[in-house]
Amino acid sequence: MAKRDQFASKIGFILAAAGSAIGLGAIWKFPYMAGSNGGSVFIFLFILCTLLIGLPILIAEFMIGRRGQADAVTGMKKQAPGTPWFITGWLGFIFSAIILSFYSVVGGWILIYIWKSVTFSFTSDDPNVYTQIFTDITANPWEAVIAQALFMMLTIGIISGGIQKGIERASKFMMPLLFIFFIILAIRSLTLDGSVDGLKFMFVPDWSAFNGETLLVALGMAFFALSVGVAAMMTYASYLDKSVNLVSSAVNVGWMNIGISILAGLVIFPAVFSLGFEPSSGPGLVFIILPAVFQQIPLGSIWMIIFFVLLLFATVTSAIAMLEIVVATAMGPKTEKRTKYAWLCGLGIFIVGIPSALSFGKLSDVTIMGKSIFDFADFITSNVGMPIGALLVSIFAGYKLTKKDQLEQLNVAPWLLTTWRILVRYVAPIAIVIVFIQGIRG
Repeated sequence: MAKRDQFASKIGFILAAAGSAIGLGAIWKFPYMAGSNGGSVFIFLFILCTLLIGLPILIAEFMIGRRGQADAVTGMKKQAPGTPWFITGWLGFIFSAIILSFYSVVGGWILIYIWKSVTFSFTSDDPNVYTQIFTDITANPWEAVIAQALFMMLTIGIISGGIQKGIERASKFMMPLLFIFFIILAIRSLTLDGSVDGLKFMFVPDWSAFNGETLLVALGMAFFALSVGVAAMMTYASYLDKSVNLVSSAVNVGWMNIGISILAGLVIFPAVFSLGFEPSSGPGLVFIILPAVFQQIPLGSIWMIIFFVLLLFATVTSAIAMLEIVVATAMGPKTEKRTKYAWLCGLGIFIVGIPSALSFGKLSDVTIMGKSIFDFADFITSNVGMPIGALLVSIFAGYKLTKKDQLEQLNVAPWLLTTWRILVRYVAPIAIVIVFIQGIRG
């Protein structure tokens, strides 16, 4: 039996974990959620909820994962033998597979947009033109499925390389570039005439936008953004040795996630305001509004290529985390068969995702609970799976593990341990239940 792989360095682990969190949530979902929910007030609440609720759960997942030193299912069995707590790992397995099944569809769209950007197929500055382009891309069954397959092959290829040569190496390459080029794009956006209105929208509070719904949306976004609740962070932390400080690692992942989200806003909102578009344009902000925005900027085609390549980086780093959960659970201790399980699991997830890819065209009339197949997969994972998983994690870490176990893993000052215990035992579970109830109500 091959020795279980581990991250070679703390920075490699942090970048991989940050990559898992920094996906479509930070670059695609965060800007349009902020744009639709009051801008600055939403951003303030998002940061607050990330620090008070997201981070304690992230630390809990790190703790459980490293303590288990195995895939999520086996790790939970080792820590709570003879109990049903291992179901938490299986839930992570199931919901991660579902997430990747529709996530890969969006990844395919991004590949198509990169190709169209590189071939300079985008020339109009009219959002209506890009609305039609987006509709045509998503409705074309062959284009959507082939692009989805290419994205899954890229993800499988990285996972097949293992932790150090696959996940860690890809994260060390992609994440620094993500930050560097986003800073460049943000500076370019801020040089546009009228960009100050975008800055005001992001950083000057409009307290009239503060209400219970905005708080719940921000809470849900913070929860979603850190990729907690599906055993991703638990699985990554299982490849760590005891010398890595879990609390500082979690804090680093948290600020990187917040940082990329803010940078995404600095890229998008100044440009949107400068050129007279609406910040509340919804999910189409990235695929419909931004291409039109870039066409009105000098060398806009080049900036567009850079943006969609960055979006691909962010999407891939999240996708490899989802696939790693599934592969690690499926192969168990048979680490020498990683490549085989990566391709088998990846192929299975690709097949499961085909209906989502076709739900904008051939299967557009098929609905589940009034939602398209794609939207239902998103709903069942974001609104049901992730909250349940995060709730189980917070309860297990807060109540099942003893104070001695917690202190041994976290190695922090007593007051900091007490603060974390209060947050993970009381504050986080209540917040999760509220988000869950709000989420299933739709």
